[in-house]
Amino acid sequence: MLAIPKSGPIARTTMAYVLAGGRGSRLMELTDRRAKPAVYFGCKSRIIDFALSNALNSGIRRIGVATQYKAHSLIRHLQRGWNFFRVERNESFDILPASQRVSETEWYAGTADAVYQNIDIIESYGPDHIIILAGDHVYKMDYEPMLQMHHERQADVTVGCIEVPREEASGFGVMAIDTTDRIVSFLEKPKDPPGMPDKPDKALASMGIYVFATKFLFDQLRRDAADANSSRDFGKDLIPYLVKHGNAVAHRYTESCVRSGFEAEAYWRDVGTLDAYWQANIDLTDVIPALDLYDSEWPIWTYGEVTPPAKFVHDSDGRRGQAVSSLVSGGCIVSGASLRHSLLFTRVRMHSFASIENAVVMPDVDIGRSARLRNVIVDRGVRIPEGLVVGEDPIADAERFRRTDQGVTLITQQMLDRLR
Repeated sequence: MLAIPKSGPIARTTMAYVLAGGRGSRLMELTDRRAKPAVYFGCKSRIIDFALSNALNSGIRRIGVATQYKAHSLIRHLQRGWNFFRVERNESFDILPASQRVSETEWYAGTADAVYQNIDIIESYGPDHIIILAGDHVYKMDYEPMLQMHHERQADVTVGCIEVPREEASGFGVMAIDTTDRIVSFLEKPKDPPGMPDKPDKALASMGIYVFATKFLFDQLRRDAADANSSRDFGKDLIPYLVKHGNAVAHRYTESCVRSGFEAEAYWRDVGTLDAYWQANIDLTDVIPALDLYDSEWPIWTYGEVTPPAKFVHDSDGRRGQAVSSLVSGGCIVSGASLRHSLLFTRVRMHSFASIENAVVMPDVDIGRSARLRNVIVDRGVRIPEGLVVGEDPIADAERFRRTDQGVTLITQQMLDRLR
């Protein structure tokens, strides 16, 4: 049986548990030194800030983050930017690295195991419900309507789902539902995804968001841990089991997505490939972007570095510091250079006569004089040499750097060092 919620929002008696241990190998060299949730996004944030901000803005005040793969930069970011929770207000924020707490020989074996190994820590807080979140998606969502639905439907598990065109759904875990949104089957990356009863041309894909009553979840995790054939994963093991043996309900993202007056769509992005990551960032430079980061009603919290203002200097023909349709962070100096439809993260320096277009430039990059960069992602701390040209010769770009099929070029310092 589900716990009866105390008076007020269910979010206040819920713990958010963020799974942030994955590498995100499709981001190639961007995740050589950091986990996918720690990758920079939107000129100021990290990807994980979206799930955490959604939880905070929804009224959830107990949060745990499970880390594993190359977690140092992620843990440092969480310590600096998310250290404002106060125990005297019944708040908590726990960073939970894989620490062989259950076995001296095992790290987290899967997403479900990442929760199972920390049951004792979660129990000490006594939350009525747990919402499991993926730490590597970009979206704005109020979790309270999903929690309310879970309670009202007396569900064993409620799964957050997005609508995607059927022809694009083969890359997702897809839910087949009945007319009441009860999940009748779960298919992992099906060749022929089932359509929705009310929208046959659409399929319901899992967002990797799950709501459970805490005690019920613990019982299921212990049952799963005793199964020698389980891979200890929510999407592969627990959710299919509950679809077959329990009451699993689909919650449609459109019912709880957060939109300002400028956002036309229910925005959700898996920025798990270089092309998707680049496009989602560049989309922010539109006059009216699909994702509104300027919505003060639903702020995206992050670590706010203390930096001086951005500065643009020089004003002569061919040597004018200027930016058009771009986002520029604090500490940047654009000295006689120009950028269009680009993002400069913190402390980027652009020298005279340099120009960039459709560029995502991470913190602490130095762009040399007369360099020309187009359709690029530049990793943190890169030193672009004087006169380097990228984005004009596809063959040369592919020989020197990581170039995608859609023409986006990733530049890292290691790649540049090989050119010397």
